Amino acid sequence: MPFHKTFGVDLGTSMVKIYSCQQDTILTEKNMIAIRNGKQILAAGNDAYEIFEKNPSNVSVITPMTFGKIADINHTEMVLHSLLEKAGAGTVLGNTLYLAVPADLSEIEKRAYYTIGNSSRKNKIYMVDKTIADAVALGIPINKTKGSMVVNIGAQSCEISVIEKGRVVLSKIVEIGGKQLNESIQNMVRRRCNLNIGSRTARRLKFSLAYLKEDKKEARKVVGVDSLTGLPQEGVVSSRMVYEAILEPLGTICEEIRFFLERTPPQIRQNISREGINLTGGTTKIPDIEWFISSQTGQKVCLSRFYDLCTIYGLKEIIGSKSLRKWVKQ
Repeated sequence: MPFHKTFGVDLGTSMVKIYSCQQDTILTEKNMIAIRNGKQILAAGNDAYEIFEKNPSNVSVITPMTFGKIADINHTEMVLHSLLEKAGAGTVLGNTLYLAVPADLSEIEKRAYYTIGNSSRKNKIYMVDKTIADAVALGIPINKTKGSMVVNIGAQSCEISVIEKGRVVLSKIVEIGGKQLNESIQNMVRRRCNLNIGSRTARRLKFSLAYLKEDKKEARKVVGVDSLTGLPQEGVVSSRMVYEAILEPLGTICEEIRFFLERTPPQIRQNISREGINLTGGTTKIPDIEWFISSQTGQKVCLSRFYDLCTIYGLKEIIGSKSLRKWVKQ
């Protein structure tokens, strides 16, 4: 057994991804924790998600991160510690953790990542800008690029960044992601069908019916709670309804991208136009989202095949390559 183990960690709002260097595996679990009576930890990760929306009144299931940033240090630490154990951590001499962090963070926010990673005082903590990790996985030549844009649309946030000659020159977090799209679908179903559906159901509808390019006439049966009677009730949700629900928040993301391009120096923007916008993140699994963003921004869009695993694959490459270590920070 190695005395010291190395892990790459991508703490997402919805999912935690952990790469184990020794086992060459990636663990993916929900970033959730279930707590009874405000103090007793019942479960973390996927086990907590199984309780979500089925929990009794004395059990709360929470996500300790908001809009891509740590909202609750203690609970984030508990989730990370639990999932690191599942990934095989827990050596006597501690572990080496490479944490992917948003580029647009204050020093205090970066300190929070260090705190949750080194609660035992035994771990070695290194940080990598999330945008750099994404760029590595996307195959962008970081040192040579004269201007590359990476847009990562996650569970609660959209991180828009520009890289030039080995550094992140511009970065912004927009507080719109998959959760906001789910909520828009829930609101639309409540208005049109008088039916309250859960976020899990809304998420399934988002990925199965949100056709952005073609006007496909499809529908799904859903089960929810009738707004008037409070009783379980079936309803039918059409693809058109889902499309209309997500159109506004996705349009806002496109507006932010256009605004971001306007702020970008002309010589860098010219290279971005030639290369195209690199799109990644879990929410980009929505059918034809790359076509929609391209049509709204007037830019070519290249969709990553890694989706929500893009950052962790980038961390994996950085951990395994000495030439990439220059982008690692202590």
